[in-house]
Amino acid sequence: MAEQDTLIVEPDTLIAASERRQLLRFITCGSVDDGKSTLIGRLLHDSGMIPVDQLAALAVDSRRLGTQGAELDFALLVDGLAAEREQGITIDVAYRFFHTQARSFIVADCPGHEQYTRNMITGASTADLAVLVVDARGGLLAQTRRHAFLCQLVGVRSMILAVNKMDLVDHSQAVFERIAADFCEFAGRIGVSLLGAVPISGLRGDNVFAASTNMAWYDGPTLLTLLESAQPGADLAAAALRLPVQWVNRPNQDFRGFAGLIASGTVRPGDAVRLAPSGRTSQVSRIVTMDGDLDAAVAGQSVTLCLADEIDCSRGDVIAAAGAMPGTANQFEATIVWMDEAPLKVGRGYWLKLATQVVSATVQQPKYVLNVETLDHLAARTLALNAIGVAELATDRPLVFEPYATNRTLGGFVLIDKLSHHTVAAGMINFGLRRAQNVQWQALEVTREARAAQKQQRAAVLWFTGLSGSGKSTIANLVEKRLLALGMHSFLLDGDNLRHGLNRDLGFTEADRIENVRRVGEVARLMTDAGLVVITALISPFQADRDTVRAMMPAGEFVEVHIDTPLAEAERRDVKGLYAKARAGQIANFTGIDSPYEAPAGPEIRIDTMRTSPEAAAEQIVDYLLSRPAG
Repeated sequence: MAEQDTLIVEPDTLIAASERRQLLRFITCGSVDDGKSTLIGRLLHDSGMIPVDQLAALAVDSRRLGTQGAELDFALLVDGLAAEREQGITIDVAYRFFHTQARSFIVADCPGHEQYTRNMITGASTADLAVLVVDARGGLLAQTRRHAFLCQLVGVRSMILAVNKMDLVDHSQAVFERIAADFCEFAGRIGVSLLGAVPISGLRGDNVFAASTNMAWYDGPTLLTLLESAQPGADLAAAALRLPVQWVNRPNQDFRGFAGLIASGTVRPGDAVRLAPSGRTSQVSRIVTMDGDLDAAVAGQSVTLCLADEIDCSRGDVIAAAGAMPGTANQFEATIVWMDEAPLKVGRGYWLKLATQVVSATVQQPKYVLNVETLDHLAARTLALNAIGVAELATDRPLVFEPYATNRTLGGFVLIDKLSHHTVAAGMINFGLRRAQNVQWQALEVTREARAAQKQQRAAVLWFTGLSGSGKSTIANLVEKRLLALGMHSFLLDGDNLRHGLNRDLGFTEADRIENVRRVGEVARLMTDAGLVVITALISPFQADRDTVRAMMPAGEFVEVHIDTPLAEAERRDVKGLYAKARAGQIANFTGIDSPYEAPAGPEIRIDTMRTSPEAAAEQIVDYLLSRPAG
């Protein structure tokens, strides 16, 4: 198709024609500078998808910013960010549409740099097929293998190997066959299907759309032929119905529907459905869209379902086929790709987002990390940037899920740092842990409210935090003495005392500090269930961990008390001589010296120990406790 033809065809005609063609979503991936963007630009150019005016602009940009001298630099068609054009690299994922007479395509150009791995995973997560581009001069590199393995992880099991820049190795058959053999062996080890290997030149167009006269020794299909004949992924419409509810649509009292994207399956009015996790059943009465009601809807469509019964359903629930429910669990094994410069904090709470569900989750120490070169399983205490590991995780409430291999939408998740709100990891659920189903909450007839009422008090946690030597234990002792004098039931959990028993196995690394706070928080929660006022005195240096404990408690029961003492004053006091040892290098990971302390941003109580005596501080804290508003 010529460029002029593209300009004179009516848009509606193009859309209608493309809808009749089978759609294939694929990505180009591989190491940096292997020519992925140039290849996509060549595909767009040779398919006639570039209008005349854009082609003219490309010629101007190629002279000004290109890397091919006077020739067209096809990479500029895809690399749209200024930083990409200046550096000649791909940073963000770029999606482009093109079609041929046989098929329509959506291609994602993924960055090759290791630091942009998260962008590559984003592109691969919706792809049916991957075109792995390899520079003939360098062969298979570590990043090439990483991208191939990541594709396999996120469910892309079909690949085409495109050995690019053959013009720079004199179109050598030996070079091509060596690279193809290397990758064929690796593909077999990671369990992907290699649809074919093609020697190409994205810049010159050799074996992209048409067979190359420069490589007469190659008599296989062109890249386009392989793309046109490739079969897309599994037929999601044939699977069981799964619709994660994104929004409850209630514009007036006469209409109530549940909107979302159908992740899998087919739905029709009259179908029996069951809501997860509640298990309530109903029937579909209507399928509503902006264009009117539908007789049926399939995977990939965004619709609003109206149900025959008035049942409780909200964002995060999943509407499923009545006879084929997804799983529900709060503990899982998952494969995790870590994408943040700060390593995984084992035991730290992260937000976990899966489909439309958001829960708090903690990740345990990895079972192993994977060496993408050798595929060996290596021991690890945490996950660093771009590490791929397998670990167990637990959520604060049950999650509706399916294994990622069964359903990408209900099996894939991201982890989000609670403080920075950065996406730090992508994960794929392997399976729910059996103990999550075997261990259930035992219903107790005596409630926490009844226990507190018996003591004629409201349960609470007074969480003292501050530097070592700030006076936490001193003030906490005075507070407990005052509560005892008032006839109240309390208990003091002192950090040093707990390390003689409950936490004796923990050190002072960041991971151990996180676990220390988690354990104390769990004990404090149990004690508030008994109706007690719990006083904790421990440094608890990280805001995220204190917030995790706060989230364990009912609203209003967690009272954060910042014992605010300047580091210089705490070091001057140094009753235990710990600061001196830390300065001398005898104690590692000491808060305030070589480990950070994150002061509370908005504590319920702040005690300035430079202005307030311990006795006055205790009185202030008790007054707040007795007069605090209800949660």
